[in-house]
Amino acid sequence: AAPVERRRWVTAGLDVPVVGMGTWQTFDVRGAAAAERRTVVDAALEAGSDFFDSSPMYGEAERVLGAALEGRRHAALVATKVWTSDDDEAADQIARSLRYFGGRVDVFQVHNLVAWPRRLDQLEAKRETGHVRVIGVTHYREDAFDELLVAMRDPRVGAIQIPYNPRQRVVERVVLPAAADLGLGVIVMRPFAEGALLRRVPSAEALAPLA
Repeated sequence: AAPVERRRWVTAGLDVPVVGMGTWQTFDVRGAAAAERRTVVDAALEAGSDFFDSSPMYGEAERVLGAALEGRRHAALVATKVWTSDDDEAADQIARSLRYFGGRVDVFQVHNLVAWPRRLDQLEAKRETGHVRVIGVTHYREDAFDELLVAMRDPRVGAIQIPYNPRQRVVERVVLPAAADLGLGVIVMRPFAEGALLRRVPSAEALAPLA
């Protein structure tokens, strides 16, 4: 198979695949199912999709992903998040994530902009010590995009994560152009509208021009 196309996040200093892997629900498992996720990670790495995104919001996903990357953490780019309004709990979440991922997170994001000014302070301290490479901010709701734009202009922010698919294109108006102007990396969530785009198989005629 042809290798996955890659893009350069210039300001972030990362070379990333255009297709990565999310871990919401799919990695929130225990026992034998958790062990099976190593096979899933095998396939992703073999295909060149070496960018994995997680969050403490996703239950067991961080722990399971960390275990699946044991012995080959160097082969992956890991993005995760901090998600709490409590400063002490945020410190605990950050420390826990770093333990799961060998002491380094490539893209550490403020999940849904929760207390983002204070979280940026905490993440910047970790970046200065070499534990975090890039700081990001995320949100999934359109009514939060004005605040997202404010956060994007903070010089500590190097990446954003936003929803983008054929049914949800609001980010094309302002958010994506702003990201381009600021040189920010962009992680797309919900590329298939949480599966809704896959429930109706396109006809052979519709797919023919893509052959």
